[in-house]
Amino acid sequence: MKLSRGVARFNRRVTNRIQGLYAWVLPPWAVILHRGRRSGRHYRTPLFAFKRDRTLVIALLYGQESDWLRNLRAGGGQVIRAGRTFTVQAPEVIDTSKAGRLLTRLSPPARAYCRLAERLAILELVERLPGFGPRRVSGPG
Repeated sequence: MKLSRGVARFNRRVTNRIQGLYAWVLPPWAVILHRGRRSGRHYRTPLFAFKRDRTLVIALLYGQESDWLRNLRAGGGQVIRAGRTFTVQAPEVIDTSKAGRLLTRLSPPARAYCRLAERLAILELVERLPGFGPRRVSGPG
């Protein structure tokens, strides 16, 4: 099932702002931190991300046209989940029908949710960063 781009636009403008208040501390919610491909702006996108070991599984309910996915593919980013920040590289996108072994490692509700999408994004958590949010580089002085 693929949701329309109109629903995606509504969520970006309305529900993402509300979900962003709690998504970074309340699993299975997570916040994807990514940089725009053309604008260079920083974005925060809340979504469901089911974790198993060092892997996050995200159902692509809006398809592969989602900006967060395209931005991560172009330049990597970070994920905040359960108050912990991790760097991630470009995600791998796989068909849900071919993800049987990966899905069996998730809880039954997570499996059911992931099966709603035709494709899944697989993110490998590379490095855990200290503190909340993106690593801040302090200037001189």
